Amino acid sequence: MSKIWNAAEYDLSRRRLIPCYDLFYTTAADLAARTVKDIPSPAILDIGAGTGLMSEFVMQRVGAASPYLLDESTEMTAKALIRLEQYKPTLFIQSMTEPLPEMQFNAVVSSVAIHHLSDEEKQELFRRIFECLTPGGAFVNAEQILGETSQQENVFDAMHINGARALGSGEDEIRAARERMSYDRCATLADQVSWLKQVGFQQTGVFFQWGRFAVYEGKKG
Repeated sequence: MSKIWNAAEYDLSRRRLIPCYDLFYTTAADLAARTVKDIPSPAILDIGAGTGLMSEFVMQRVGAASPYLLDESTEMTAKALIRLEQYKPTLFIQSMTEPLPEMQFNAVVSSVAIHHLSDEEKQELFRRIFECLTPGGAFVNAEQILGETSQQENVFDAMHINGARALGSGEDEIRAARERMSYDRCATLADQVSWLKQVGFQQTGVFFQWGRFAVYEGKKG
C-alpha cells in the first residue's frame, strides 16, 4: 500500500473516496471502545495503521489507553505519530504477514488494510490476531469487501464511484483510486466472518455495511 498511496494526501482522499466515511469509522471505533470500557489503560493494536486515522477515532472514545500501531510504511506512520502524539503510541514497522508483537492486547482494530493480503494470508492473520487477544478481547475490522456475485460487485462499484464524485472526487483522483484497487484482493463479507469463526472467535457479527464498505467484529470468549 505504501508504494501507491501518497501519505500527504491520504486523509483528505479517504473522506472523498469513502462515501460512508463517518459511519464506517465511528461504528468500528465505538465497537472497540465498548470492548475496553471497563479496562484501565487497555492495550489496543491497530494493524495497517497508516496515518493513524482509525486509532484517532478509537482514542477519542477511549481516552486513557495505550495505542500500538503496526504498519510497514515509515512515511505513513510518521504522520500517525504526530496525529496521536498526546497518546504516546508505540510503533511497530513491519508487514501484516510477519509475526505480531509478542504481547497481549485488549482489542485489535484495522481499517481498509487487510484486503491487500491473499485469502490464505488473511486467514493466517486472523489466527494470529485471535492468539494475541486477551480473553474477552475483540477484533474489529472496517474493511473493503467483495460482492457475492459479479452483479453485486458492479452495484458496489457504482455506489462507490458515484458517491465519491458527489463528495468532490475528480476524475484524476478516481482514476488513481481504480489503479490502487487493481492491487486489492478483497474477500466477501461472508467468507471473512466465517474465517473468524474457524480460528476460534466465539462471537462474530456484522455491524455496518454500505456497498463495499463493512464493519465486522469477532470476540474472544
